[in-house]
Amino acid sequence: MTERTETASPLAWLTSLASHFTRVTPGRWLALMLLALHAAVVLDAEAAVMRAFLLAHYGLFLLWQPLVRSEARIEPRLALPVFAMAALLVLADSTWVMALWLAILAGLVGAVATSQNERGPRLAYLLALAYLLALLLAWVLPQSLGDASLPDGLQAAVRYGLPLLPLVILFLPASRQRGTSSTLDFIYGLMLSLLVMVVALGAFAVVAVAKVSYAWALVQTLLGMATLLLALSWLWNPRAGFAGLGQVTSRYLLSVGLPFEGWAQRLATLAERERDPESFVREALADLHELTWIRGGHWQAARGEGTFGEPAEHALTHAFHGLTLTWQSPRPLTPALALHVRLLSQLLGYFYASKVREQTLREQAYSQAIHDTGARLTHDVKNILQSMKTLIAAADTSTPEDSERLQALMKRQLPQLAARLSQTVDKLKQPTEMDVGQLPAQAWWAALQTRYEHDDVQFFADALDNMPLPQDLFDSVADNLLTNALRKRQHEPGIAVEVRLVLQPLVGLSVTDSGAPAPEHVARNLFLSPVASDFGLGVGLYQAARQAARSGYRLELSDNQPGRVTFRLQAMESSPNPSDTPVP
Repeated sequence: MTERTETASPLAWLTSLASHFTRVTPGRWLALMLLALHAAVVLDAEAAVMRAFLLAHYGLFLLWQPLVRSEARIEPRLALPVFAMAALLVLADSTWVMALWLAILAGLVGAVATSQNERGPRLAYLLALAYLLALLLAWVLPQSLGDASLPDGLQAAVRYGLPLLPLVILFLPASRQRGTSSTLDFIYGLMLSLLVMVVALGAFAVVAVAKVSYAWALVQTLLGMATLLLALSWLWNPRAGFAGLGQVTSRYLLSVGLPFEGWAQRLATLAERERDPESFVREALADLHELTWIRGGHWQAARGEGTFGEPAEHALTHAFHGLTLTWQSPRPLTPALALHVRLLSQLLGYFYASKVREQTLREQAYSQAIHDTGARLTHDVKNILQSMKTLIAAADTSTPEDSERLQALMKRQLPQLAARLSQTVDKLKQPTEMDVGQLPAQAWWAALQTRYEHDDVQFFADALDNMPLPQDLFDSVADNLLTNALRKRQHEPGIAVEVRLVLQPLVGLSVTDSGAPAPEHVARNLFLSPVASDFGLGVGLYQAARQAARSGYRLELSDNQPGRVTFRLQAMESSPNPSDTPVP
């Protein structure tokens, strides 16, 4: 039991220490890092002590650094540069190496400072930046130039005054720094590091060429840098009508390596020509031969996949609207080119999604056409079957004295039913030939009266002539309306049914019954969608209305009141005159 306690005690102590380290704010690590750096650079100590302070400084830097998250696992290929930088900083006894390291640190601290929103953390990073610049310009850089005889006042200020800045950072209230994330503005940090290096090298160049003192060389360098930055700030966004370096740079970043407008125009042309989504993607990717920084890639969609170009080492994958694109390049893409790849992927994804929607709409339209054709032919067969049932009922109720009249009825009706059934079968074989048959008005009217002469239906017509009527449309509408009216009579005995045909000024066919009106919700949606009802109304009339609209007619419920319910099929005024079409 004692051995377990002794074994667990160091482990618990290490766990407690690790949890304590995780609670330390980034500002604390930053202050300790600067203090260790000050001890290694400024204090006169032996080489071993100086290297120990440098190693401690680098370790504290790793605890503070904003480049890699603290909980992330570092791969060996990333750990090698970390150890190489530590070895260079600790083993190389060179002031220029220290100057380079201070410039890099200044860039990192300045980049993090731009992302701080609260006043406390921003103040801490600004103090750290001021410390690094002061240490570089007042101590390291003069020693790099060989000016070891610094004034005593400057030496005292650097030795004992500069540590006050890290101490202020160390004792800032922790609540102001807690919860802030050290994000990195890469561009800002890079620009700041380059400016610090330019100042250092500029001072060195002035000292070497003009043979002046370091202080005067530093002043000249800073004045030159200030003038240059002022000119660049004016050129970046001028007021004299020139677009400015800002817009030129943005335009370059958005069009680097790619004639984007030309490729987008070719893509739109290809979208108009190619209907298949996968073929469109394949041809669009084959047109990217002008991109020298893209070697090849792979695309994958729901209905297919493929490759383009040649394989390369580095890959970048984007997925938009069901299209996954993997771009391969011989070298890692820069942020500007990566943005271009994302825009290309998104544009291709949008076009691919539109092609998929077009194909889906075509398939739905094809299915709808099949459904409409089947529904219309079903109603034709139903009407034929209803006529056959009427003949069978007449035969069952006939007497021997009615044999001659029944035989005459069969001779008239059976050929018509056979012809109509044959037409229905022909429509099923060739749906594109529907609604093209024409029949003179007199012949069609006589055939309709013959079919319903035993159903107590009254027929009224004006002066008829040989004006052609669309036979399929009028047969379908008349049979649907009369079948519904006769079925309604079974539930409301005694109602009258009449049919009226007019040819002038517009062709019209109406069916009227003296029964109860259709309910309001049925009447409102009768021709807009299939509507269920007790009499089977709705589906047949919906199909008949669609057929009428395709033929230039309008089917409507023109009158819906008790004792008078009228359905009317009438030609539209803008439709062509049927009389212009000759009767075969």
